Amino acid sequence: MPDLKYLELLADKFPNVLAAAAEYINLKAILALPKGTEYFLSDLHGEHEAFIHMIRSASGTIRTKIEENYGGILSEDDRDGLASLIYNPQAEMTRQKESNSDFNQWCVTIIYRLVTICKSVSTKYTRSRVRGRLPKYLDYAMDELLHADDEENRAHYYSQIINTVVDSGFGETFIEEMADSISRLAVDQLHIIGDIFDRGAHPDTIMDYLMDFHDVDFQWGNHDIVWMGAAAGNWACIANIIRMNVSYNNFDMLEVGYGINLRRLTTFASEVYGDDPCKKFWPHILDRNKYDPVDDQLAAQMHKAIAIIQFKCEGQLIKAHPEFGLGKRLLFDKIDFDRGTVEIEGKTWDLSDTNFPTINKNDPYALSEGEISVMHALAASILNSEKLQKHIHFLFSHGALYKKINGNLLYHGCIPMDEDGEFIKVPIYGKTVGGRALMDHLDEQIRASFFSPETVKEYGEPGDLMWYLWLAGDSPLFGKEKMTTFERLFIDDKASHKEPVRPYYRLIKERGPCEKILREFALDPSHSKILNGHVPVKIKEGESPVKGGGLLYVIDGGISKAYQKQTGIAGYTFIFNSRFMALAEHRPYSPLQPDGTQVFTTPDVRIVETLPTRMMNIDTDQGIDIIRRAEDMKALVEAYRRGVIKERKPLKEE
Repeated sequence: MPDLKYLELLADKFPNVLAAAAEYINLKAILALPKGTEYFLSDLHGEHEAFIHMIRSASGTIRTKIEENYGGILSEDDRDGLASLIYNPQAEMTRQKESNSDFNQWCVTIIYRLVTICKSVSTKYTRSRVRGRLPKYLDYAMDELLHADDEENRAHYYSQIINTVVDSGFGETFIEEMADSISRLAVDQLHIIGDIFDRGAHPDTIMDYLMDFHDVDFQWGNHDIVWMGAAAGNWACIANIIRMNVSYNNFDMLEVGYGINLRRLTTFASEVYGDDPCKKFWPHILDRNKYDPVDDQLAAQMHKAIAIIQFKCEGQLIKAHPEFGLGKRLLFDKIDFDRGTVEIEGKTWDLSDTNFPTINKNDPYALSEGEISVMHALAASILNSEKLQKHIHFLFSHGALYKKINGNLLYHGCIPMDEDGEFIKVPIYGKTVGGRALMDHLDEQIRASFFSPETVKEYGEPGDLMWYLWLAGDSPLFGKEKMTTFERLFIDDKASHKEPVRPYYRLIKERGPCEKILREFALDPSHSKILNGHVPVKIKEGESPVKGGGLLYVIDGGISKAYQKQTGIAGYTFIFNSRFMALAEHRPYSPLQPDGTQVFTTPDVRIVETLPTRMMNIDTDQGIDIIRRAEDMKALVEAYRRGVIKERKPLKEE
């Protein structure tokens, strides 16, 4: 029996016995429905168009529903058109306006078809939950259409609603909202297993989209954590995110999307590196800027300027934190400026670029006055970017280092392990811990570093820990021996560019270490899975996303265009519905063409495990919470009936 004070608080929301009883009935009904479909994606890396298409198409599920309902009824062209409409309603409607002589009749016909698909994807939900996913103001009409029966009078009513919507000029709006509702109903829960940021053009657009999504969570990746550190004002993190995105020509996102003012960096780079060809620093052009085009030569100069600043800021952090174990990455003091070489871990390498006008040989990690000015300007912009700060706070409120849900374990990088498969104990901010304890401690300290930096002041400045997690060998978000950014920029010999992975990535090929990890997180290997991102699966080289005898799935398949030549595909979606688990293997996304056409490819969906019995809501983690809430409502009903709690709003007498 819940505490009486708790029931009294509950009574504020359910003020009489009928309200409490209705909620109890609703909760019990939800438990009897099949579990909603969960979608797992990883390593989005700013590829906003491809990502949004994956969600709107529900990674091929929408196309499956179209085939189930219209496979023997509509032509392939009509089925393709219906799919295109759901994926990109504005583009398809524009095309139909231009090619269809009776657009209004097309709207009437297509609404009928959309209603059928919407019914098909909403069967797992209660009517109230479906209505909650429908757009405001149009929810009544949509709800009526979805639940109209086949009786003659109802059929007339059905037709009347659709014709009125179209005749009143709201057909296009209705179609767009219906298409959006289909996508929202098809994807019940969305799990993003790290790395929203960097490389691709618009992580800001992805974050805007996700902030409006009904149920999403994040497991932070190293490309997320470095942005979180930058948002805390950490200079090493700031330099990293600016360098990365300047190197990928993402000026629209930086200056227009987030309002980060690059003028001081631009001026400084032109002044200091104006005569430098900066040949190793030319940007990777994955997408062209629409609003803020920057000359490639200037971008290269900016890239070199911020790279030098980055290595200086990182050197200062390495010296300030010997406990991070990153002393081998102090490289500026290993440069022989006369010979044009650098010594790295006992080996001498020739430098391809020896123009270092801002490096003081006697104090190589000291920032020049101009570099300090650049960093003050960048930090001020980032700290005052309302949109960026809002996005980072959303990452904190909806994210964590790992998540356990419905028997599955989700994390981005790795669980640090030694060659023997034992969890490495890492000294972090007052504790030396490994395994799950390490992940829990890091999660706690990350939040403290951002929200209450004064409480961890003895361990460093805000964001220092986030920078460590970005690139350290023992970081569960990185898992490589080193990040060779310096080598890739200043040494031609590719032998120096190698980033050896930690033992974890070899160990997870076997079942035993995966079982050990699952048990460490109090999960049963007989029915639990690990969902892992971070390292792209090179399908074209014969690699498999399935590891550990089917216990672990690496779902970084290369959504980022930067990786697609290596992987041979364009990303994975792991799908977990009430009947099975599946991997959807995607092909590269084809953008909308100038003539209004667009080619959509259906992913290759492979069932990897069929459940022995259909999984219902009562069998889920959410179900445990619903059972508790139902018991509370039952107790409230009894309290009302016994007169222990008085009704706030008694039932009206007839």
